[in-house]
Amino acid sequence: MKNILITAALVALTGTCMAQEKSKNELRGDKYAFTYAFDKSIVAYNRAHHLTPEGQRHLAEAYHNLNQDVESEAAWAVLINGNTGVIPDDYYNYAMVLKSNGKYDMAATAMEQFRVQRPDDIRAANYQTSSTGLTALLLDDGSYRINTLKVNSGGDDFGPVYYNDQVVFLSTRSKPTWVQKKYNWNRQPFLDMYVADVKNGQLENTANLDKKLNGKLHNGNASFAKKGTLLAFSTNDNSDRSEDKIAELRIYFSTLTDGKWSDAEAFSQNSESYSTGLPCLSADGNTLYFVSNMPGGFGGADIYSTTRSENGTWSPARNLGGTVNTAGDELFPFYQENSQVLFFTSDGLFGLGGLDVFYCAATATTLGTVYNAGTPVNTAADDFGVIMDDSLKTGYFSSDRAGGTGGDDLYAFDLLKPLRMDKKIRGYAKDNNGSIVPETYITLFDEQQLEIRSVTTTANGMYEFMVAPGKTYTITGKKNNYLDGKTTTSTSGNAPVINADVLMVKKEPVAVIKPEIVVGNDLAVIVNLNPAYFNYQEFTIRADAAKELDKIVAIMNAHPTMEVKLSAYADCRASKTYNQGLSDKRAKATADYIKKRITRPERISGKGYGETRPVNGCDCEGSTISTCAESEHQLNRRSEFIIVKQ
Repeated sequence: MKNILITAALVALTGTCMAQEKSKNELRGDKYAFTYAFDKSIVAYNRAHHLTPEGQRHLAEAYHNLNQDVESEAAWAVLINGNTGVIPDDYYNYAMVLKSNGKYDMAATAMEQFRVQRPDDIRAANYQTSSTGLTALLLDDGSYRINTLKVNSGGDDFGPVYYNDQVVFLSTRSKPTWVQKKYNWNRQPFLDMYVADVKNGQLENTANLDKKLNGKLHNGNASFAKKGTLLAFSTNDNSDRSEDKIAELRIYFSTLTDGKWSDAEAFSQNSESYSTGLPCLSADGNTLYFVSNMPGGFGGADIYSTTRSENGTWSPARNLGGTVNTAGDELFPFYQENSQVLFFTSDGLFGLGGLDVFYCAATATTLGTVYNAGTPVNTAADDFGVIMDDSLKTGYFSSDRAGGTGGDDLYAFDLLKPLRMDKKIRGYAKDNNGSIVPETYITLFDEQQLEIRSVTTTANGMYEFMVAPGKTYTITGKKNNYLDGKTTTSTSGNAPVINADVLMVKKEPVAVIKPEIVVGNDLAVIVNLNPAYFNYQEFTIRADAAKELDKIVAIMNAHPTMEVKLSAYADCRASKTYNQGLSDKRAKATADYIKKRITRPERISGKGYGETRPVNGCDCEGSTISTCAESEHQLNRRSEFIIVKQ
C-alpha cells in the first residue's frame, strides 16, 4: 500500500515506445495500468496472444504493484529471456523481484547484467561495493527485538510518526458507509490519518486524527512540530486539472489552536508538474525533509530539505545528494535530532529485497556513511518508515512481511545494541602560533588518498566530517598566502569524536627581484635561489621547496613575458628507467605548482632528465656502488629553471 504514496503519486506509467503494433487487449491493459487498476490490466494483458516488450514489462510491473512477486518474476523472465526490447532497468527490476522472492544468487546475476550496461548508475556502483556484505545483512546478530502490534487491521497500516505521547499512522480501515470510495490500485478504501495511545508497548484507543484534514483521496503521512501544534502532511490533490491526469502528492500545513486544527495551507514548493510528500519536520518546525520527483534529481523519488526563514518563507529545496539518493526511490525520511541520525527507506541502495531501511549520521552540513539496518528489521519483503525515540532505544516501522495481519502492518522494536554509526573528525585550521585560520579549504582523503569530500571552514576555523570507524584518513588545508597543511588521523578506538587540527604555515613575504635577465641562464643562479630539493624516491613538493618556488613565481609575475624551461633530475640510485620516470613526475609537480600561481601558465614547461648530468661524481652505473653521502646525492635531486625568453 505504501506504493500508493510512492509510485502512483510520484511516477507515471513506465515504458518506451516500441515499433511493434499492440493488440487491442494490450492497449486495454495499458489503459487500466495508467489508472492504477492493475488487477484489470493483468487480466487484459493475459488475454493478449502476444505482448510487445513494453506490454510484457507493464505486466511484470502490474504483478509487482499488487505484491504478486512470484507472478512478477515469471513475467520478467519472459521479457529478459526474449532478448528483444530489453532495457538496462529491466535487469534491475528483475533483480529486485528475485530478491523479494529470496533468490539472491539469481538476483546477483541480473544485477551484474545491469552493472555492465549501466556502470555509471549509482545503484550499480552501490551494488558493486556492497554486495559482498549480503551474508552479514542476513545474519541476525541480536541487535533488535521485533514486537507485533494488535492495532493492525485487515487492510494496510503503516507510516508511524510521534505525536507528543501518542503515535499517528496511516490506515485503510474505515467505518461502514452507504457509499464507500475505493482506490483502483488495490480496491481498498483511501488512506486516512489515525491517532493511537501508547500503552504497555501497544497502540490502543485508535481514532481518526481529524475528519477535516482527512480528505477524499489519500492523506498522509504526517509529521508534527512545536510540541504537536504544527502539522505537515501530504495528500493527493483532487483539484489538479493538469494535462497529465495525475493527482500529484502535495504537502500541507495545519496548526492546532484551542483544540482545533486550522484549514490546511499549501507548501510553497508544491507543483502540478511533480509531487512533494512524506514530510518530516524538525522540532521547531523550521527544517523540513521531504520527498519529491522534481526535475534535477537522481531519478525516481529523492529526499530534499529546506529551511524556513524568520519571515516564514522556505529556502529552495536542497537535494541530499548521492550519499542518500539514487536512480531508484528514497522515501520516508525521519530525522532523529537528539542523536543526529537520518533514517530513510530505499529500493536503490543494496538491500535484502524490495524496500529496505537505511540510516546515516547527519549534521546541518554533512552526511555520514549510509548503513543498511539489517535483519530482522529488513527482510526480503518491503520494510520501511522507521521512527525512533530520543534515546535510540525503541521505535516503530512498517512492513508487508509474511505473517502479518493485513497488507502493510505496523511493528514496534527495541534496539538492544548501539547502531553502527560513523564517527566525527573535528578540528580547526590553525597557524604555528595556535591562532585560527578562517575560510581554509579542507579536504578529506581515504586510505587510498582518494578525495571523499571538502568543506571551507567557517569564521571560527572549524571543520568536521562524518566518517566510517576503524579507518585512517588524511586531511589537507589550502589557503592563499599559506603553505598547504596536512594531518593524518585514525578512527579506531571507542571515541565518537576525533580531534585533528590542520597546521597552516604562513608564507614569508616574497621580495620581487628584478635582475638582469639573460636568455640561457639558470634563473635560480641569477637570483641566488636555493635548489628545490625532493625527498628520496618522492616527487611531492616539500615545504622548503615551496618557499623557493614562490620566489620563481614572484619573478615570473614581475616579468610577464619571461618564459622558462624547467629541468628535473634524480640521483643515480635505482635503475635508469625508474629515475627517468621519477624525474618526469618531479618536473610535472614543479611545473604544476608554478603554473597555478603565474599569469599565462604556458610560459613554463618542464621535462625530466633522470640521473643524467650529475653535479658531482656520485655514480652508480653497472657494478659501481656509490660511496656518496645522502647530502651529496640530494644535490642531484634538483630542478633547474633555464630562461628561454625574456
